[in-house]
Amino acid sequence: MNDSALISIGLPIALAIIMGGLGLSLTPGDFARVLRTPRAVVIALVLQILVLPAVAFVLATGFGLPPLLAVGVMLLASSPGGTTANLLSHLFHGDVALNITLTAINSILAVITIPVVTNIAIAHFDGTGELGLQFGKVLQVIAIVLLPVLIGMAVRRRSADFAARADTPVRIFSVLVLLIVTVGALLAERDNVAGYLQQTGAVMALFCAVSLGVGYAGARILRLGPARAVATSMEVGVHNTTIALTIALSVLDSVDVAIPIAVYSVLMYPLAVAFGYLVTRRNSAHDEHHVHPPSPRPDRVTPMTRTR
Repeated sequence: MNDSALISIGLPIALAIIMGGLGLSLTPGDFARVLRTPRAVVIALVLQILVLPAVAFVLATGFGLPPLLAVGVMLLASSPGGTTANLLSHLFHGDVALNITLTAINSILAVITIPVVTNIAIAHFDGTGELGLQFGKVLQVIAIVLLPVLIGMAVRRRSADFAARADTPVRIFSVLVLLIVTVGALLAERDNVAGYLQQTGAVMALFCAVSLGVGYAGARILRLGPARAVATSMEVGVHNTTIALTIALSVLDSVDVAIPIAVYSVLMYPLAVAFGYLVTRRNSAHDEHHVHPPSPRPDRVTPMTRTR
């Protein structure tokens, strides 16, 4: 998989464009929003940074995955939410402003969470060889994840008009590049796709479903409204698999680590759409059930009514 030029060159370029596009859409106000809605942000971050890796660990251990595949699951769990989560949240009536805030914060925290979680996973599951995120590779992760975002934000600060004009074309171009890279990688690995699905399909489908469910249920249990619960579920369940794949293939140089991430990238969109549809339908039915009909207006004055 990592022998393909689309992977070794195209994937980092796709990631840089995607993260740069994210930076073009961000302002300091997106981070300042944390001060206005700290509870919702903290709840979502706790679910994503602490609960999700714990879920991934339980599933990887319970399914008895080989060490490198287990490391791939943990790497995915530590990756931030993808920008597609914003689109899905909007589609299913979530709080998109919360998604934007979480995506921005998570993309920065990823330079810490990814190395920490991945190195713990490598040590626990006995990843072999020179697999690991040593200091030099951590710097590489920072460069891959953080620098394009900062460049995009700097461009927006220097010329907000240009950033506004470039935002949509960059998003479209990044999606096209990612689509080309994904399709090219699948075609290059078409003989192995069935094997990859057989190895990790069940555990990754379950991980995605549990992630979406934990995001939504955790938010509701902690008394966030339906819109914020939808936003949290999409942020927790829809990962930036481009970051995880780039680190697995370009930084760790391991196809095995990339396998569960690639499988997840195929499964998460239909599962997220299905989950969003079910939750939206449930919320609509709940709202209809609790709507009180308006009090009937009297069409004539009753004897008890005093008139003037």
